[in-house]
Amino acid sequence: MRVITWNVNSVKVRQERLVGVLERHEPDVVCLQELKCPELPEPVAEDLERLGYHAAVHGQKTYNGVAVLSRAKPTNIVKGFEGDGGEEDSHARLISVMVGDVRVYSAYFPNGGEVGSDKFVYKLAWMERLRALLDARHKNSEPIILAGDMNVAPFDTDVAKLEKWADTTHCVQEARDGLKQVEDFGFVDTHHAKHPDGNIYSWWDYRQLAFPKGDGLRIDIIYATEELAKACTDASIDRDERKGKQPSDHAPVIADFEWPA
Repeated sequence: MRVITWNVNSVKVRQERLVGVLERHEPDVVCLQELKCPELPEPVAEDLERLGYHAAVHGQKTYNGVAVLSRAKPTNIVKGFEGDGGEEDSHARLISVMVGDVRVYSAYFPNGGEVGSDKFVYKLAWMERLRALLDARHKNSEPIILAGDMNVAPFDTDVAKLEKWADTTHCVQEARDGLKQVEDFGFVDTHHAKHPDGNIYSWWDYRQLAFPKGDGLRIDIIYATEELAKACTDASIDRDERKGKQPSDHAPVIADFEWPA
């Protein structure tokens, strides 16, 4: 089972690139973030059908939006924090489906704006709410994937220029603690497990020539619960996808599993 997570930063703009990633890597499951549309545009949906993928989508106009693509038809689709008893989140940032016997979450964590701002408070509360939802819905013995743009770099080695980013919402300790709270549900960071030395990145700002200057962060993660993580045979980041004309500012993150075990 090959899983990819990718913040496409507009699925309409990245249509050709998405087709290329699917054809090149042949994933079984793809978690997308920042669709920036309520539903998949018809040309994108047609390409996915041609390539043999089903799509479960939780979108909104202009902003946010998440999806799970899968070769097997997804079932038991749950959008957002549906059923957790809290107020409805107006941001389309979370969707989960069953693919075979695996529960798959595609998540787009809030950026958080500036540390101390209302957006940062929302970011921390969102992560806390996600952990509560996981506790309420699942046991960590279940095969679960939580994949997406976490907007947090978990370790200093996930930041190329730490002196620049240390006090931002991506790296400040409060944000890392919030992400760790989610991870402590029982997840393993598959890429970090395979590459503990770090210095491999998944996001580069469009501004200030960040990509050619190597100013990257690893903020896109594929988490897997323990038994599923034991079946992970490889993890990588398709850095080349950040090159060329009209790339997303994120690169696809890939994890391979020998699953079913």
